[in-house]
Amino acid sequence: MRKILASIVVLALLASCGSNSDGYTLKGTITGELAEGTQVFLKTTDSLNQLIDIDTAIVQNGKFSFAGNQKEPKIHYLLVGTAPGNIPFILENGDISVKFQKDSLGYAKPKGTLQNELFTDFLDESRKLQERLGSMQNDMRAAAQQRDTATVTALREEYIEFQEVVKNFNVDFAKENPNALISVLIIGNLMSNKVIPEDEVRTLFDALTPEIKQSTPGKRLKNQLDKLKNTNIGNVAPNFSAPTPDGSTLALNDVKGKLTLIDFWAAWCRPCRMENPNIVSVYNKYHDKGLNIIGVSLDARAEDWKKAIEADGLVWNHISNLKRFQDPIAQLYNINAIPAAFLLDENGVIIAKNLRGPALEAKVAELLN
Repeated sequence: MRKILASIVVLALLASCGSNSDGYTLKGTITGELAEGTQVFLKTTDSLNQLIDIDTAIVQNGKFSFAGNQKEPKIHYLLVGTAPGNIPFILENGDISVKFQKDSLGYAKPKGTLQNELFTDFLDESRKLQERLGSMQNDMRAAAQQRDTATVTALREEYIEFQEVVKNFNVDFAKENPNALISVLIIGNLMSNKVIPEDEVRTLFDALTPEIKQSTPGKRLKNQLDKLKNTNIGNVAPNFSAPTPDGSTLALNDVKGKLTLIDFWAAWCRPCRMENPNIVSVYNKYHDKGLNIIGVSLDARAEDWKKAIEADGLVWNHISNLKRFQDPIAQLYNINAIPAAFLLDENGVIIAKNLRGPALEAKVAELLN
């Protein structure tokens, strides 16, 4: 199971429902020595999750404030002068307050509106879990340095068990708070990291309140779930096309064989590069029997992509829009992590997903021998 830390919610992926005409006020109080006139920056993120400026306030007598009207609640950040860290909170219409130490921005607790109360509750518990995970990692590192293999093994088992505790906390929070904006982000993260089965993701999503389902992240998650349904085993794989390394255009339908492997990878993806020798071996054994492969690269630089193709000996068809995870093919297939792969039969029907290592060769051999 991939490690999930509850703190991922502070990534700028959250935007949602509901607003009122009264606008918002955000009042902050900072304790600790801070120069008069220090600037406080209000920021959010753009479509590429890059921080962008929204507003600036000046600290006077340890206090600052912002006011405005927020069309729909969305995660924002407060940055104080040159102090390290930031304060994540949900900017929504209403009266929001936040009090914090200048040297402990990450432990601020925004209050005053429903979504910020729920967000703070979640972060309080998630920080405890994250601290526990961090402590366990440090203990394992120390034991490894001392070559205490027995302790390392025991700690690793404890660590794996504790990851289950983290998972359950995320799932339970989403179940118990269907009206929370943060719940839809939790569900999306559980889905993208494949922590829980798709049917459980759908159950959690279906239980959300209508307002949260109609929020921006709710609509985004619904769209992802619809795409997942389109790429389930038994469905015909959606067609696509993109530029090849030489600049021509190639479509999936142009390269289908008795079996076709759609391989999502990238030059920068270490697990992908480690898997490439296995795919090369399978291709060499079974291409003459009807196996075709189309590699869909999520690189950003053509030079890196082409060098990796040559270095790894990937002699099959390749395409890329050079847009990393913003690639329209990746979005069409709901790809949030790589390597990822889809195996199609001669009719283009998806018959297996994400086979790697011996499992890939075993399936291809079963179908082509």
